[in-house]
Amino acid sequence: MAPASSSARSAAPAEPTPGTRPRNRRQLIVEAAGRVFSERGYHTASMEEVAAQVGISAAALYRHFPNKYALFAECADVMVDGLVEALDEVPPGASLTDVLTSLTRITVAHRASGGVYRWEARYLNREDRRRLRVKFGRLVERVEEAVRREHPLPDERLRAVAALGAIGSVTMHRTSIAQRRAEELLSAAALGVAASDPAAVPPGAHPVELPGRPVPRTRRAEILAASVPLFARNGFASVTNGQIAQAVGLTPSALYRHYPGKIDILAAACLQAAALLSQGVERSLQGVDGPREALVALASTYVAYSFEHTELNSVAEAELGGLPDALRQPVVLAQREHIAVWEQQLRQVRPELDPRQSRVLVHAGFGVVVEAGRALRWRDTPANRETVTALVLGALGV
Repeated sequence: MAPASSSARSAAPAEPTPGTRPRNRRQLIVEAAGRVFSERGYHTASMEEVAAQVGISAAALYRHFPNKYALFAECADVMVDGLVEALDEVPPGASLTDVLTSLTRITVAHRASGGVYRWEARYLNREDRRRLRVKFGRLVERVEEAVRREHPLPDERLRAVAALGAIGSVTMHRTSIAQRRAEELLSAAALGVAASDPAAVPPGAHPVELPGRPVPRTRRAEILAASVPLFARNGFASVTNGQIAQAVGLTPSALYRHYPGKIDILAAACLQAAALLSQGVERSLQGVDGPREALVALASTYVAYSFEHTELNSVAEAELGGLPDALRQPVVLAQREHIAVWEQQLRQVRPELDPRQSRVLVHAGFGVVVEAGRALRWRDTPANRETVTALVLGALGV
């Protein structure tokens, strides 16, 4: 989500004059670290990078934090604490609009460092993760209370979590958009999610048949199939070549006959994820009549893909930033093509949106799927698919 700040519009800290030590140096370090961890990932980021962002030496950084994990854990805490503080400033019984607007303002203001919470928090130890879940639970409870009061429909908690997913989506992409406009769009998207009837099957919805993952018939395919669950469960950086080799009955050195390195296995997984989604979209859009029906088909397909290929999708989403540019570029291009299809259909339904605004809303829909899917523990049932599809359409405002 987003790091701490009592005001979304507070000015950036003034640069200290040479030879002076700013009183808020620890805060500057945490803010810089949040940006670095969000962009580079926990394992790829270094203390030296964070120090350079702040304009200090690595030795000076270590005087504030004994190691990278301590800095990372504080980043995660500070982000959720900032959202809790923002809600504490909203009076009890305030409208759902006021509650969501407060959270949106903080998140948008600090979108550059907010990506830590969604994917990188899995690298926290068990106790730190538990503490973070408790804090996030407070946010959900406050939003849920307002949702229940204003929109007494089924699944209040799920709608609250999904609304937060729409807001938090802005931390996961770099679409350039004015802060005020982003706040308006995301607040409206979150409200649309909260007001959606999860039991209502969208008009034009139909079962989605996705292409299955290819049956591994070669050793290379077996390595890829065995690696994805390991990457999803433990994180790419934590998985060793030895673990992958053991999963397919090879020696670690034998892996190099099929992949130059572990990073190439990750790139293959990301490309496979993009290809499966592209094929699913192509199938779903066949015979669709009109942009509104196309959006229903796109939402249904993305939801089905996320539930059916949860491990593969989570690896592609969480680890893409760690790929070198040459390996990342084909995946990014495939993702852009996919999003462009959504944008084109959404702008036909909502012509008041420009391309950047529609892109922000498409990502908000993706954020709904991530958080709603997690809340449902990715139990793949027709009812869960229909529910999440309805929430995605609510985020799009269609």
